[in-house]
Amino acid sequence: MPDHVAPSLGLSQDDHATATASGSWHVRALTEPQTMARINLALKTAGSSKTKHWDLSQIEALDYIGAQLLWNAWGKQRPSDLKLAPQHEDFFERLEETGTLDMRKAQKKHWYSLDAILQRKLNLVDHLLGFVTLIGQLTIDFGRFLRQPQRGPWKEISANIFHTGYQALGITALVGFLIGVVLSYLSAQQLHQFGGDIYLVNILGMAVIRELGPLLAAILVAGRSGSSITAQLGVMRVTEELDAMLVMGMPHGFRLILPKVIALAISMPLLVVWTDAMALIGGMVAANLELGMSYKYFLRELPDAVPLANYWIGLGKGVVFGGLIALVACHFGLRIKANTESLGQGTTISVVTAITIVILADAVFAIIFTGVGF
Repeated sequence: MPDHVAPSLGLSQDDHATATASGSWHVRALTEPQTMARINLALKTAGSSKTKHWDLSQIEALDYIGAQLLWNAWGKQRPSDLKLAPQHEDFFERLEETGTLDMRKAQKKHWYSLDAILQRKLNLVDHLLGFVTLIGQLTIDFGRFLRQPQRGPWKEISANIFHTGYQALGITALVGFLIGVVLSYLSAQQLHQFGGDIYLVNILGMAVIRELGPLLAAILVAGRSGSSITAQLGVMRVTEELDAMLVMGMPHGFRLILPKVIALAISMPLLVVWTDAMALIGGMVAANLELGMSYKYFLRELPDAVPLANYWIGLGKGVVFGGLIALVACHFGLRIKANTESLGQGTTISVVTAITIVILADAVFAIIFTGVGF
């Protein structure tokens, strides 16, 4: 049996002008089966009939839950005619002092406002400083690796080469082959109009080996491996594995950043060679189908059409692109906060930034080596 009297609220029979409350108005009594629904109905009836007189002197026990129910029924203001026990006065005084919560609306900032522009500038400076710091730490770790190669992270480097290089062979081969086919078909149609079919080898060789091969491989690796690196570091942040590594005396740069940068710098040139080969095979097949150009002629003319310097430029691009992709991915991975929303945003920004930086670096290569390989 409960040790309290059930709460009740009675209204005068004639005009509902007087409401009388009795019983226990505390949380244990109010949570009894069917009690809350009955009390809410009575309070709603009293509120709709604009009851003027409230007699709460017969309430045996009251807490803030019961007082809040009555306060809400009164429209959050004390009725003019209220009768209650002295020990219950404190509850309603505090509710009256609290008043209504006035929340200020957050001021909407336009993208062209001064605050928004300054905030973007601060974010950009913060990212630049963080990126420069990461490069400096990488230089220190690389010097340590050269001084003590026997204690280097060889297993991590090997594992990253496998994940970022070997496992990317399939997608790079498919995309490279299809790009070669498309480029060969489009070029063959234009060259055939002017009788320049023999120059198809020159166009394919220069375009693929010097530009398209390294750029395609870098974009695919940025979307595939760059996002994977950022997500991996982000999950380690969420699960506090990065903090655990610091507690155990394992620096992030030497065990996480350095192996990924070295692995991508090694695997990217190899992927460039692989992508070049697949794109040239696709172009050779399309040239044979579209112009009837034999495979033997294509392979014989290719070394003369493309100077060796273009091949080395492509490999150099692969090394630089791989290092940049790894650095950008690690930079955004380490800046992810310990929540899933930041993980998704950081991974997306990492991929977009990596592809943008790769294209900018390719433009720099084009400017620097503008007179080389022709």
